[in-house]
Amino acid sequence: MKNLSNINTVKSIVKNNNFKFSKGLGQNFIVAPEVCPKMAEACNLSEGIIEIGPGIGTLTLELAKRFKKVVAIEIDKRLIPILNENLSEFKNAEVIQGDILKINIKDLIASNFSECKKISICANLPYYITSEVIMHILESEVDINSIVLMIQKEAAERICALPGTRKSGAISLAVRYFGIPEILFDVKRECFVPAPKVDSSVIKIDLNDKSSRHKIKNKRSFFKVVRAAYSQRRKNLLNSLSRGLGISKEEILDVLMKANINSCSRAENLTFDDFAKLSNLLFEF
Repeated sequence: MKNLSNINTVKSIVKNNNFKFSKGLGQNFIVAPEVCPKMAEACNLSEGIIEIGPGIGTLTLELAKRFKKVVAIEIDKRLIPILNENLSEFKNAEVIQGDILKINIKDLIASNFSECKKISICANLPYYITSEVIMHILESEVDINSIVLMIQKEAAERICALPGTRKSGAISLAVRYFGIPEILFDVKRECFVPAPKVDSSVIKIDLNDKSSRHKIKNKRSFFKVVRAAYSQRRKNLLNSLSRGLGISKEEILDVLMKANINSCSRAENLTFDDFAKLSNLLFEF
């Protein structure tokens, strides 16, 4: 079995296959032997794994050693024969060429994981598409156990930030509607080939805890209020909500008073419960 986390092995694979890294796809292969096993272990309550962006299969191998079924989705056609060769020893690992954003995850699970009771998603995501992929997974509302991702450190801090803190953003609220995120560990840029310009972090989103959403009467209204509040995050809520929602300042002020929220507050000052109260009061159900 090849040691795919060894930098010399990676360079050899790249050279022998005349592979050129694509900046457009954000390709960076992991060459730190301790990272992928730790990511795989973070999925330990599952039987089946969907991996996004396997590259040459470094993480895929660690997943295949531990879980009943692994389906790896790779967008780059050039990597498919490399993956099939590197994973040839593992009959429980399957490679699918495709774009995760165009794949129906419910159908994927139904057709590939009939024998697995619990499923997780695991990925080393390109930085440019992190939020889009996360929301595609979450909004599909599939029955999965957790999501374990290696992403840009700054994005990880924003996603895992508690609402009501300075680093929080719309993505922080969105993720917490579906589950509880946490940062597991950091990964230095030197751990990749080629090395990116920033460090990474591995996060886990536990989707078993859905307690937060029970405070919200209407999901669509909640997300509408969150987007409006953060669309002009440097403005106070009175202005950002009025403009973003097309509701008069008088009506917004009345709702803010009922929710016991200072009209001069900004989006980053509000907790998850504050946004829940606002959306429930702003829209009648």
